[in-house]
Amino acid sequence: MNIRLQLFEFEDQPWFPHIFRQGMLDFLRFMISKLGAYGPAIPLLEELLRRSGQTHFTDLCSGAGGGIEGIREALSKRMGEPVEVTLTDLYPNIGAYEYLQTQSDGLIDFIASPVDATKVPPQIQGVRTIFSSFHHFRPRQAVAILQDAADKQAPIGIFEGSGKSWLELVFFLLTFPIIILVVTPFIRPFKLSRLFFTYLIPVIPLGILWDGAVSLFRIYNPQMLQQLVAQVHTPPGYTWRSGKVGSGLGKQVIYLVGYPDTVSRNQYTINR
Repeated sequence: MNIRLQLFEFEDQPWFPHIFRQGMLDFLRFMISKLGAYGPAIPLLEELLRRSGQTHFTDLCSGAGGGIEGIREALSKRMGEPVEVTLTDLYPNIGAYEYLQTQSDGLIDFIASPVDATKVPPQIQGVRTIFSSFHHFRPRQAVAILQDAADKQAPIGIFEGSGKSWLELVFFLLTFPIIILVVTPFIRPFKLSRLFFTYLIPVIPLGILWDGAVSLFRIYNPQMLQQLVAQVHTPPGYTWRSGKVGSGLGKQVIYLVGYPDTVSRNQYTINR
């Protein structure tokens, strides 16, 4: 799929009720976690952390924190020590973050105030990540995110759990209506509102199907990511790499990583 269309997603609209947005994000978190969608990207993130001499990363545009706990656990095993994560978002999903914080015994933390990925506050330093969210940004905003990381010499890893193919789109439209109805009662934390707006008034399933299909059209493929990088004023000694890892339907990840040649182990500090 070598095209990108800037269609709208309900999740992005400020007028879209939070109760629906949260229900959609909770489903996304559940599915990403259960499918291990970002497994192929774990070695890339491990490399980014090791290059930076860190065992902590700050996740931008976290949404409901989809897949973060599985990613954190996999990284901890590979690195042989606990990896910590701080979740952030322009519209923080506090309920989901508190749930993940409890489930991880505090190894997943969060910032309750809004964080703009295009202008990350200076007190947030160290490795940055963006999972499943970079496609929400128009090219100008996407370049601003990359420029902010490069200007501040911050390592960054951008990952989209997709191979961006027509086959993925067909599979999604044919199977996910059933999957949504089957798995919704098992999503935690449990909410009656989620059941109501899934089975009685199906706003959440319709929103998931629309936004999921649109997301595939909005995702930047590796060539498009390189075109964005070409617009960044990259300082000397800062490196960009993009590509696709994994194989098979639902097991591919498009990525872009950027990092300075040397980063101090003590570079990251954060005000929680």
